[in-house]
Amino acid sequence: MDRILIRGGRRLSGKLPISGAKNAALTLLPCALLTDEPLTLRNLPRLADVDSFGHLLNQFGVSTLIEGSRPEDFGRVMTMRAGRLTGTTAPYDIVRKMRASILVLGPLVGRAGEATVSLPGGCAIGNRPIDLHLKALEAIGATIEFTAGYVKASAPGGRLKGGRYTFPIVSVGATENVVMAAVTARGPSRIENAAREPEIVDLCRCLVAMGARMEGIGTETLEIEGVDRLHGATYAVMPDRIEAGSYACAAAITGGDLTLTGVAPDDMRATLDALGQAGVTIEERGNSVRVTATGPLAPLTLSTAPYPGFATDMQAQFMAMLALADGASVLTETIFENRYMHVPELARMGADIQVRGRTAVVRGAARLTGAPVMATDLRASMSLVLAGLAAEGETQVSRVYHLDRGYERLEEKLSAVGADIERVGDG
Repeated sequence: MDRILIRGGRRLSGKLPISGAKNAALTLLPCALLTDEPLTLRNLPRLADVDSFGHLLNQFGVSTLIEGSRPEDFGRVMTMRAGRLTGTTAPYDIVRKMRASILVLGPLVGRAGEATVSLPGGCAIGNRPIDLHLKALEAIGATIEFTAGYVKASAPGGRLKGGRYTFPIVSVGATENVVMAAVTARGPSRIENAAREPEIVDLCRCLVAMGARMEGIGTETLEIEGVDRLHGATYAVMPDRIEAGSYACAAAITGGDLTLTGVAPDDMRATLDALGQAGVTIEERGNSVRVTATGPLAPLTLSTAPYPGFATDMQAQFMAMLALADGASVLTETIFENRYMHVPELARMGADIQVRGRTAVVRGAARLTGAPVMATDLRASMSLVLAGLAAEGETQVSRVYHLDRGYERLEEKLSAVGADIERVGDG
């Protein structure tokens, strides 16, 4: 199993390109199930999760074609065509590897009138039930059954009728699923208290490009008028705001000067604002952001929240950065109840962190020291990389398959801006 070795203490400097967004890509890929015409996605990141989702689509008879590109290039172009669906069951062996697999439920029942999906797996960062997905689908006409670890959704008469649903709490995945199901329903649908994340805006724009009719994109109320069929389209995946925020933290924790290119600053406003409060200089120039850290980092008080609040996917990276701040920071995790599994690993490197329920108090240390550490989930693994970049000595990060799920060729990007980092195998 691969490990990442980091010899810390080097200041990062230069330009670093940001890839297409993982979370957006995994939402756009299942849109291919909604039409029998080709859907081409550009700026698709080279990630393990993207590959896994492609394999899942193949289970339903979707052909996937990746256009020729040089191995050294970032991003890919993939054309998918679901001319005829050959199945509507998402098997456990694939779904267990990735929670995003549940996102085939909505488009399959929307187009084929039925879908059977294994209950999902994924990162162990807390209890993430799919009850909101199912209640929203029921509200627009689906019938839900459970059997032997699978959930089956079906549309009486072969087509959903549309309807109205108000989410009791904001749910990104459930919003995505019901939107994809509703676009081909017989009648109109109204989704209230919908999630407003940029990735959902990206999904809605792609669906509109495919012929969907909807209003309220980017707001908490989505009005969808079902259409008989969608057509193909070519669409570019949005920049990854979490990857950009992670590398911004890399600049901050190393006292560096990085210009992140190919970003959408407005999509990551909460992250940029928090960095500014920590004493980091932020300069926005169109689709690039320059992040410069010249002095000690100031402590912060942060609480995760649905968009446009501070993203839960940035909590672990900020914790690593604040482990070297000049004072005590307070982080509160409101989205997932078990997202502090990186704390013991950061403590092995000298971080002073105390967890009390959903709140973590981070007291800035004079220094961090390299150590063997183990990744527990995607964003936690990035926090360990960040700590390693700033630590004295060598850090070994194991279980890097977590990183491969969400960061495109991380070692190459960091090496290009001055990091001493490499991937090694156990052999």
